Amino acid sequence: MGKTERVLAVLWPAFVMAGVLEALVFVVVDPESLTWFGGPPVELSRQAVYTLTFFIFWAVISAAGGVSAMLSRRT
Repeated sequence: MGKTERVLAVLWPAFVMAGVLEALVFVVVDPESLTWFGGPPVELSRQAVYTLTFFIFWAVISAAGGVSAMLSRRT
């Protein structure tokens, strides 16, 4: 398996699971009621919160998958 295939083998499932996780989170959480660590409210549009959250979830899940792929790779 080439490097591109290995990268895509991590990124694609992470993309799908980020979408699932975002849907599960925002079934419970209203993006317009979010605050910064108990302080002022987040002054972003609902769509901006969805987008940023999706990319954060995707990055975290991709990092976990990448570490797993790296540790399981035979050299």
